[in-house]
Amino acid sequence: MGDAEAILRGARRPLVIGMGGGGDVVGALATAELSRLYDGADPVLGGITWERRPIDPVPGARSVHEIEGACELAPGVLLAGPQTRVRGRDVLFAESWMAAFLDRPTVLIDINGGAGAVADGLAQAARGLECDLIVFIDVGGDVLAEGPEPGLTSPLCDAIMLAAAARLCAAGHSVLAGIFGIGCDAELTPAEVLARIAAVAGAGGFAGARGLTEAAARRLEDAIALVPTEASAQAVRAFRGASGNTPIRDGSRIVELSATAAVTFYLDVEATVRAAGRLAGAVDGARDLEAANQALNHLGLFTELDREREAAR
Repeated sequence: MGDAEAILRGARRPLVIGMGGGGDVVGALATAELSRLYDGADPVLGGITWERRPIDPVPGARSVHEIEGACELAPGVLLAGPQTRVRGRDVLFAESWMAAFLDRPTVLIDINGGAGAVADGLAQAARGLECDLIVFIDVGGDVLAEGPEPGLTSPLCDAIMLAAAARLCAAGHSVLAGIFGIGCDAELTPAEVLARIAAVAGAGGFAGARGLTEAAARRLEDAIALVPTEASAQAVRAFRGASGNTPIRDGSRIVELSATAAVTFYLDVEATVRAAGRLAGAVDGARDLEAANQALNHLGLFTELDREREAAR
């Protein structure tokens, strides 16, 4: 089992990835900012080429060939700036807004090639960026889902990224997983997420936790004013004292907010896959996003890709 505190303090240039797409890059900023403020690190932030429908109405993650204003770091991995967008359209990524906020580039990951391609691309990109640690951050905790949870709506992207993290770990890279804003995406409840973290802990995989500080919370609040996100914003509200049931998604979902939402829980990747990696295991060998989606369909899951396609019809 890894010790997150020692691993984070020892990292000089961590690559911190919001693994669920959309505004997860803001949740990743919590880890990056604490690393910068208190460990003296020079973190790099990243995320996925998959925006939610209010931002990009086209279903699924965008491929690198659909993106302009970015530099290729490795196959499927781009270095994004404030002008990085969907080719020929006024659709910016959350990572583009984050690059503008930070005044430095961010990493943008195309998951269309499946977990194997993502892992290979990230390994090459991390070498090029001289990153000595890769941290995969999920906002909400649905990456730990088993499948039957009634609120689960977006298992696909998380499953692919957790499978990629496991591949990197197996190849000898320094990797951590983290959950920020427990329950803040209104998919798994806080009780469901904590139960899954307990299962990971039982497998020897709980690596520690870090809570927001005043300085880090202010930084996230400044980012949230620019980068579109709703779930990560709830975690900062929890730091400010908000609690209880809170509506999000135009009132269609309810978040059970508590102070635990302001904490990032770090997990050993291999133990996480052993204890809570049913969905990651299902998509691990998939050759591309479509095959990964079919693998989850075979488990009886209706994914975010299915929902976006249905809405686009």
